[in-house]
Amino acid sequence: MNKHKILILLSIMFIVNFNCKQKDPEINALRERANQLFKPIPDKMPGFESVTKEQIELGKKLYFDKRLSVNDQQSCNSCHILDNNGPGVDNKPVSDGALPGKKGERNAPSVLNAGFHIAQFWDGRAKDLVEQAKGPILNPVEMAMPSEEEVIKKISAIKEYQELFPKAFPEEKNPITYDNLAKAIAAFESTLITKDRFDDFLKGDDNALNKEEIKGLKTFIEVGCIQCHNGALLGGNSYQKMDRMNPYENKKDLGRYNVTKKEEDKYVFKVPSLRNVTLTAPYFHDGSVQTLEEAVRKMAWLQLNKELTDEEVQSIVTFLKALTDKTREQK
Repeated sequence: MNKHKILILLSIMFIVNFNCKQKDPEINALRERANQLFKPIPDKMPGFESVTKEQIELGKKLYFDKRLSVNDQQSCNSCHILDNNGPGVDNKPVSDGALPGKKGERNAPSVLNAGFHIAQFWDGRAKDLVEQAKGPILNPVEMAMPSEEEVIKKISAIKEYQELFPKAFPEEKNPITYDNLAKAIAAFESTLITKDRFDDFLKGDDNALNKEEIKGLKTFIEVGCIQCHNGALLGGNSYQKMDRMNPYENKKDLGRYNVTKKEEDKYVFKVPSLRNVTLTAPYFHDGSVQTLEEAVRKMAWLQLNKELTDEEVQSIVTFLKALTDKTREQK
């Protein structure tokens, strides 16, 4: 092959390579807008940058241990299921309690990415994962242990924990405490960070979303869902009145008012994250909505005073599917 042909071939290769690197300007503009509104999920949860593998190991053991309940029938995993790559929820309107006939009052939120939220529980009554982990064990409906002292007495008698707690908290003389139990569970939960195709798109991958998902993202933004569902989790970072524009039929739960006692906090709840939302039905704080399509349509009416078309609903739902953890996506 002579020099002339080689130069022609190299020129063709350069042009092809250059064109492959060119980005669609419309997609670029959408990505730029999306990065202003959302952001990829960080690699570490705030406050858990220095947790040890021993603390995570202990926390995982505690998370799945039914002996933390009064009758050895209920674990954290019972309501926030992680078995078989589960979605961190039990997919029930409200969860079953440890004792027969007892049920929770609110829908169980997913434990996935939970440490990135502004606070924990629907009403934000726990400031972080550590504080949250203490609640259900002593809750008379959920795990129903009578006191912190009874929990520690029970755990201290188990040989495995006699070994794991000192390894997780080597600087402490008496490491088996209720605080350390909660810190360990939180340390494990801090590892439950999901990765999805939307993050790949935000980071520059034009092929991460298909045309319909791109269209859905545009619809999501244009309709106004971003007023509440923004930030890295597309939610989880603010509180909002449930019936902002139109009344919600269930008035039994006063929401954040139960925590603050402020009149303006009646029917106010933490805005849920939309990461992995396709996996976490039923929806809303009371678990009253069975499908994502119905949830999208109803929220547009309640919060934005908009009646969406079937096409708009389906477009938004199509986009929301791209927020599913890549290891949990159903092919």
